[in-house]
Amino acid sequence: MKNVLLIIKEQIDNFGIISRVSKYEEKATYQSHYLGLMWQFLNPLIQIGIYYLIFGLGLNGGRNVDGVPFIVWMLIGIIAWFFINTSLLGGSNSIYNKVAMVSKMKFPVSILPSINIMSNLVAYGWMMGILLVVTLGFGVYPTLYWLQYFYYFICMIAFLFAMGVLNSTITILIRDYHIMLQSILRLLFYVSGPIWDIQSRNFPDWLVHALQLNPVYYIINGFRESFLSHAWFWQKPTLALIFWGIILTILLVGSHLHMKFRARFVDFI
Repeated sequence: MKNVLLIIKEQIDNFGIISRVSKYEEKATYQSHYLGLMWQFLNPLIQIGIYYLIFGLGLNGGRNVDGVPFIVWMLIGIIAWFFINTSLLGGSNSIYNKVAMVSKMKFPVSILPSINIMSNLVAYGWMMGILLVVTLGFGVYPTLYWLQYFYYFICMIAFLFAMGVLNSTITILIRDYHIMLQSILRLLFYVSGPIWDIQSRNFPDWLVHALQLNPVYYIINGFRESFLSHAWFWQKPTLALIFWGIILTILLVGSHLHMKFRARFVDFI
């Protein structure tokens, strides 16, 4: 637990650096492109259009889901998934790509996964703006349930931070891990519910209950329950406790490995 508290303190103490470097990363990524930062939301928009054509109009036939148009239901899940997927992959490589530079500077390498998460927040913010326009356009209006969006947003950031610390460390130690993570995320895309409701796929009950323990599913389903006004997060205390138990376990393991090998990261690379 000491390592967890130390890493969290490093994030707080270096928040200014995290913010400044994340802004620099955003500009550096797209500075040679004609459309620049517009690609941060143009690329997800193109992918959303493809998924809607295939799964919304093709497989689903344009039918409503949970009483709302499929495009609204899908957007809530797919926007969260894009942010989670990008942050997990970027966080996994964050230390590996920058450790040589950071070893010569005066800030801890543990903030690199946080920099990656913050740099992805701009694109996420644009997509959430589009979601709000589409949601209101289809007659889904704000309710008190929308307030718990902030709870699930905190859940998402906590999950990404914990996974970032763990994945970035393992990637240094085992380079093949990043490739394996890409394959795992492809599987998670289909079992975490961004494009279809796993509860309506005629899966066995035991499999549905098992898939609901997936932290990504908990986050995506939570966003849907918030925007579509279905349930409060405290009405499912067991799932909430399991989720935070998983996050704490990941953070404990990741922090331990990070602090144990941090002084030797350059040697491993």
